[in-house]
Amino acid sequence: MEQTKIIEKKENKLKKLWNYFSTYEKVWFFSITILAVVFAFLFPEEDASGVNGNIIMVLYLVDVVSNILCELLISKQSKWNFMVSLVVEAVEIAICIICAYRFATMATTIFFWIPIDIISFFVWNKHKDKKEENLTEVRKLTGWQEALVILAIVVWTVGVGYLLTLIDTENGILSDSPTLEKIVCYVDACASAVGIANGLFILFRYREQWIAWYIASFCDLAINIIAGQWVLLVLKVGYLTNTTYGYIKWTKYIKSHKANVELKQNIDDEKSTEISDNKIETNA
Repeated sequence: MEQTKIIEKKENKLKKLWNYFSTYEKVWFFSITILAVVFAFLFPEEDASGVNGNIIMVLYLVDVVSNILCELLISKQSKWNFMVSLVVEAVEIAICIICAYRFATMATTIFFWIPIDIISFFVWNKHKDKKEENLTEVRKLTGWQEALVILAIVVWTVGVGYLLTLIDTENGILSDSPTLEKIVCYVDACASAVGIANGLFILFRYREQWIAWYIASFCDLAINIIAGQWVLLVLKVGYLTNTTYGYIKWTKYIKSHKANVELKQNIDDEKSTEISDNKIETNA
């Protein structure tokens, strides 16, 4: 009897989890996953740094699945995206070490993304939507804030990109082409800068994190093409489609939330006016 209840509880949880995602979201998730598996068979990975190519491919596939799940949860304004993101960080650090490249991205992941994911989880938990606890309240940047962010990204890209070109990587996957290796250094620096901006935007619940993610995705796309990492191109396709979806969802929420706040303010103002008029009549 107890075992039956346990099974029923598990089934209810799975059913609840399945219904949590819309039909579009489920189709999107499984389409990207299946496409990644197909690419894995069509474009197998070669051994790198003494590591079997099949192991590298498994890491790529785990990276794809965990990343798209994380992105989907962000678009749904769910705090649980940060727990999935920790899995993403661990996998991507392993990939950077094996391939001996993307040192800016790896350093950003270790010293920025992992701490920011943990902090963001608790911050989002404190800003639940008043009506729907599964949602987190989100907002948008002001004009001067956007200008400062753009300036910081440019400075970081030039400075860090130059420092990366000074690193000697004899066994890296791009060591045979010094010119491409230098180009990747600057693109990697830009991706890490935009990634940091993206992380801060997510922490403070700003809609512009989706724009930052667009730029980061294009940077990653360029690096994956240069490095011949065709499976990861599937992930970028997933990023770009879900980024559009997430931006639209967050924008709708912000507009709706703003309208509700203005309506509440008008009602409060009307009540205050009525109270004031009643006091005047009483005094008269």
